[in-house]
Amino acid sequence: MAKHAVQGRSLRERMNHPNVVGYVFILPFITGLLVFTVIPFFTSLYLAFTEYNILSPAKWVGLKNFHKMFFEDKLFWTSFWVTFKFALIQVPIKLTVSLLVALILSKTTRLTGYYRAAFYIPSLMGSSVAIALLWKQLFAFNGVINQVLGLLGLPDNQRWLGDPKTALGVLISLGVWQFGSSMLIFLAAIKNIPASFHEAAIVDGAGPVRRFFAITLPMITPILFFNLINQVIGSFQAFNSSYLITGGKPLNTTLYYGVHLYNRAFNHYEMGYGSAMAWFMLLVIAAFTALIFRSSSAWVYYESEGR
Repeated sequence: MAKHAVQGRSLRERMNHPNVVGYVFILPFITGLLVFTVIPFFTSLYLAFTEYNILSPAKWVGLKNFHKMFFEDKLFWTSFWVTFKFALIQVPIKLTVSLLVALILSKTTRLTGYYRAAFYIPSLMGSSVAIALLWKQLFAFNGVINQVLGLLGLPDNQRWLGDPKTALGVLISLGVWQFGSSMLIFLAAIKNIPASFHEAAIVDGAGPVRRFFAITLPMITPILFFNLINQVIGSFQAFNSSYLITGGKPLNTTLYYGVHLYNRAFNHYEMGYGSAMAWFMLLVIAAFTALIFRSSSAWVYYESEGR
């Protein structure tokens, strides 16, 4: 009996140990990570080398999906080029707009807080279904944009979403409009620059433009680097705007890589092929991220390292 009492007390002591409490609290996160991230991650890697349509067991086909991707699927390279062009245009514009607005809002006034909230609201909404449908209505043939152009005496018969020359630009404008999160990060970095740096530059006769390129921009390059990485990854993963607004039309000029992957995997039930496409895009994103990291030593200034 005494032995059982000692064992029971030992068990209670182990359960009351701080480490056990910590494990209990992180158990939901660990479970979610395993079930929704780790297991699907390795499952998709396996499926990338199989022929799988959900209805029948996966059949190992080796590199057949990748051969089909590179040499047989014409829309694969079309969607990849559209996504690359989207990222190439949107990322610099979005970062530039974010930085300019952050510079303006860094000057404190009574209404600055309201302006910050107003500019951040689009990012809170994100690429939601409601915002995508709103954008679709704005740029419709009889939408608000054409009506405003008519009031200004300009041509009001532009088919923004039906013209291959303008459709992708409409989607890019939606991405640029959601610049709030990058703007707030830039704003925090600008506010963190010691005022003494600008004061010394003013004493030396440096104007606003000179101070921006000599002080502000070098000091916020780590934040610029962070935002650049995030925006590049997000742009290559773009999906909602193309799927909900244009469906990849007209003439596949807005067919994002993610939309093409979705169509092959969920509309044609080619899950193995879709997994192969997903892994190829992962490698592309990793390559661009590594390239940016590699180049950072030439343009990112870290004050703590004196470079």
